[in-house]
Amino acid sequence: MFDAFKKIDWKLQGAVGMLMAIGLVSLLSSHRDLFWRQLMWIGIGTLFFSFLVVIDLRSFFSHRGVLNVLYVGLLGLLVVTRFIAPNINGNRSWILIGPFQFEPSEIAKLLLVLMLAFFFSKQHIGIARWKTVLTSFMYVAIPGILIALLPDMGSALILFGIWFGFILVSGIPMRKLAITIGAFMLLLFFMWTSVLKPYQKDRIVGLFQPQQDPLGISYNVIQAKIAIGSGGIFGEGFGQGTQVQLGFLPEAQTDFIFSAIAQEGGMFAVIILLGGFLWMILRLLKMGYLLDTNFGKLVCLGTAIFFVTQFVFNVGSNLGLFPVVGVTFPFVSYGGSSMIINLILVGIVQSLYAKR
Repeated sequence: MFDAFKKIDWKLQGAVGMLMAIGLVSLLSSHRDLFWRQLMWIGIGTLFFSFLVVIDLRSFFSHRGVLNVLYVGLLGLLVVTRFIAPNINGNRSWILIGPFQFEPSEIAKLLLVLMLAFFFSKQHIGIARWKTVLTSFMYVAIPGILIALLPDMGSALILFGIWFGFILVSGIPMRKLAITIGAFMLLLFFMWTSVLKPYQKDRIVGLFQPQQDPLGISYNVIQAKIAIGSGGIFGEGFGQGTQVQLGFLPEAQTDFIFSAIAQEGGMFAVIILLGGFLWMILRLLKMGYLLDTNFGKLVCLGTAIFFVTQFVFNVGSNLGLFPVVGVTFPFVSYGGSSMIINLILVGIVQSLYAKR
């Protein structure tokens, strides 16, 4: 049974381990109380990962009904979350179970990768049909809207980003791709006029006018830029980052952990961080190339799309290129739900790879 561990891609696990180690070092510097909790989440996620590696998931994912049941269950969970979840920081994204809490939106990201991988593995020949494109869009639109209403705009954007990534690599004709992009822009306009709350609009406007409200809506991004710029080549040193240690940089353990690492570790640490992330993505793509089923290939590709989308929004918000929407850096930011889901997804990829 444990022979499966000999067949997994240990280079991928090395990249994941490097990212988790960098995140732990940053937490040990800025939020030591969260360091041990993050270790606990990594331990729980590793247990799920190990279980998935040793079992054969191919027969489990070969039935459409299994994923459909999970998808319907997810929608029900999101609806329940909207009404029973406590209001935390202005949204109802968390379900509390005793001393623990988790985000159903993280489950949605995992399930959407699997749903779209299964769908496009069966429909890749008919991708040129509008029915195929619209059906795939509905898979993401329903949970995406439910999550946006919580409101959790960051997770909703990740879901749509995953779908758009699948569309880009699906081989859709250029004309239909252009029409799809146009329709997506109309959706964004609708969200601006009917879904986004005033503070969310202010964050977007603040991207283009950061000095208009430097102590308000633009404060986080300005402090993030200061932290990144002050890091220099080798950083200010472990536990010595002024913006981090003095509390000027908010959410240094989650949304702005990239800035925290850049300030204390400098360009040297950033290069290691980005190198580890790039290596992880390249290994996922290589594993997908080596797998012999369309579903396995698309799961690897979808996982890479998911991680890249999160990376772009997280680092982009730190650099002031995207609004701050509460997206974590995969395997680096603090967060139990995201860490466990990420490790489960890697476990699924490794299981399919080990059984190839």
